[in-house]
Amino acid sequence: MNKYPEWIQVGNKKYKINTSFRIALRCDEIFRDDSICDYEKTLAIIYLLLGEEAMKDSENQEAIIRLLTKYLLCGKNTEEIEGKDEEPSMDFKQDAGRIKISFMSDYSIDLDSTDMHWWKFHDALEGLTDDSILSRVRMIREESLSGKKGKEREKWEKAKKQVALKHEKTQKEKEMDKWWEEQMKKR
Repeated sequence: MNKYPEWIQVGNKKYKINTSFRIALRCDEIFRDDSICDYEKTLAIIYLLLGEEAMKDSENQEAIIRLLTKYLLCGKNTEEIEGKDEEPSMDFKQDAGRIKISFMSDYSIDLDSTDMHWWKFHDALEGLTDDSILSRVRMIREESLSGKKGKEREKWEKAKKQVALKHEKTQKEKEMDKWWEEQMKKR
């Protein structure tokens, strides 16, 4: 049986990881938030996963963040996932309800009343059956429209539109929208 990591070690210092899947999901949310600068993201993620002591360890901060990144990627190095420019077929935040229902239907696990290690959660997420709602939605999102014509294409376009991930605007895009609105009001 796979032993999931509970600690990271940097030099002679050992830090206990808060392994809750909820904390890892919060880290993902922070990482994707364009309104937070990279330095603040780094500090927030270190604090959430390891606590205040590790956050103050400025001497080893680069090594700590490298190990935490590998932890959040479930043991993979960033090089292993870089260059994969595929459109995502899932978003933790937008698909939260589908994830909960899929865990309940496939595993009889109520994610609202249980906790589990981030890696176990990730493994379970990857192991959902094709019949789970999340897997079916992901399949629709991933379906290629090339080669589809007529009614079949219309059917798939409609299905893809119904389950499409919404593009969340970056901070710069929000600022640009606000600027445009102000310019239009001046006319």
